[in-house]
Amino acid sequence: MENIKKMYHELEEQLKFVHLEIEDSIKNAEVSIEIILNALNKLKSQVIKYKFKNEQEEIHFFKEEKPLFLSKLIYFNTIYKIEIRKPHGSDTSKRKYIAQELDKLKQFFDSNLDFYRYYRTGSTYLDHKYFLKNKYDIKLSLDTFYFQSDQRFTTSHDYKVAKILANDLLQVYLEGQLTFIDKKENNPKDQQHLPKTKLSWTESKTSLIELIYGLHAQKVFDNGKADIKAIADYFE
Repeated sequence: MENIKKMYHELEEQLKFVHLEIEDSIKNAEVSIEIILNALNKLKSQVIKYKFKNEQEEIHFFKEEKPLFLSKLIYFNTIYKIEIRKPHGSDTSKRKYIAQELDKLKQFFDSNLDFYRYYRTGSTYLDHKYFLKNKYDIKLSLDTFYFQSDQRFTTSHDYKVAKILANDLLQVYLEGQLTFIDKKENNPKDQQHLPKTKLSWTESKTSLIELIYGLHAQKVFDNGKADIKAIADYFE
């Protein structure tokens, strides 16, 4: 399956476009989830028809490739749930809520510490049990949903890898929320100074997004080190 990298690259590009096009976090998550589900369905249809050349290829797919797609789904689905439940009250209540969400990430880490160590250290000695279809070991703390999942597209631990990757992104997201609250409290009057001359963008929003992508591709900011989100935020 040589086109998986291309599929994932296309997925990332679509998600970046949605991020720039839709500012509302909840709507952004909804649209992103639909895009990811579509990509995962395409990936699943290919895998079901494909016969892996050997165990190493199968392990690589379920350990390194499928989790990239699945982690995006877990991430945006969690963001959706976080945002619709977020309190609209004081910054204190919001900070408490975000702290509770961060604590959930820690709870998952504590509950899966052994596998965290195995995965983070690049270990491979249990890959034949973790990442091959229909070769699970009941003694290795399996999630209940695994037994009800489609065994043609699932191994006992590919979801856990995806969860780890998603939690990394969620931690960054939640800590960013806390930083925003702290900054607002510490600098309540801190506002961006705009030039006296007002300029209005009169082309479509899509044209502006294409411009931002073009500048990112040309690596014109910070010697090419600036990511697409930073450039978009700068234009805002």
